Amino acid sequence: MTDAVLYEVTDGLATITLNRPDAMNALNIEAKIGLRDSLRQAGADPAVRAVLLTATGRAFCVGQDLKEHVELLGAGTDAAGGQVMSTVKEHYNPIVTAIAGMAKPVVAGVNGVAAGAGAGFAFAADYRVVADTAAFNTSFAGVALTADSGVSWTLPRLVGHSRAADLLLFPRNVSAQEAYELGIANKVVPAAELAAEALAVARRLAQGPTAAYAALKQSLAYGADHSLTESLAKEDELQALAGASADHRIAVDAFLKKEKPRYVGR
Repeated sequence: MTDAVLYEVTDGLATITLNRPDAMNALNIEAKIGLRDSLRQAGADPAVRAVLLTATGRAFCVGQDLKEHVELLGAGTDAAGGQVMSTVKEHYNPIVTAIAGMAKPVVAGVNGVAAGAGAGFAFAADYRVVADTAAFNTSFAGVALTADSGVSWTLPRLVGHSRAADLLLFPRNVSAQEAYELGIANKVVPAAELAAEALAVARRLAQGPTAAYAALKQSLAYGADHSLTESLAKEDELQALAGASADHRIAVDAFLKKEKPRYVGR
C-alpha cells in the first residue's frame, strides 16, 4: 500500500486510516489510489466482516489536495497523462462505489473536518460516528465545481432535497451537532472518545451477521429509488437468501437456548 493510507485487519475488522495529517488528509493521487485499493482489498477479503474508515490528525479529510491540483491544471494533465478531472472517474467514483457497494458495513469515524470528497466518503458510509469538534462542508461551489464523490446521491438521501441544495449552493461548516440534527451524523461523541467509540461500533458490526448486513445495505439502496411494489419484491428475494444463511440458523438456535449468538459471517 502506501504511507498515505494505513490498512490493518484484526478480528474481522479492517481499519483504513487516511494518514496525511500535516495536509489535513487532503487527497493527492497517492492517497486516492491507496484508499481506493484498500477499500477494494477489504471488500474482496472474506476474512473482513466490517470496515472502519478514519484518519489521523485534526481532520478527517478536506477533499482534493488543491496544491497538487493547481500543479496539474498548469500542466494540463494528471499523473496518468489524461485530463485533470479524470480523477473523478479513476479515483472518487471507485472509492464511493467500494464504500456503498461493499457487502459488509462501513463505519466512518469522523475525527475532524470532512470537506468536499472527504464529506462524500463519510456520506457514503453506512454509519457515522462524529467527534463533537468535527464539521462537514460540501465545499464544491466554493471553488467553482459541482458535486462529486457521490454527494449528489447520498446527501439528499440523508437530509432531503431542499437541505441538500442549500448545503451545496451555499457551502459552510456544518457542526457536529447540526449534522446530527440533520441526519448526517448517527452518533456524536466527545473528541477524546471518538477513536474508542468508532472502534467499538465497527467491532460490534464485525461480529454480527455479515450476510444480513449486506442484504440490508442492498435493500436500503434499492428502496431509495424503486416503488413499494418493487421494494417488496426485493425484500422477498433478499429475505429468502438471509433465511438460508448459516447466521440465521445460529441466531434461531441461540434464541431457543437463551444464549448470545456467535455469528460466522455467512
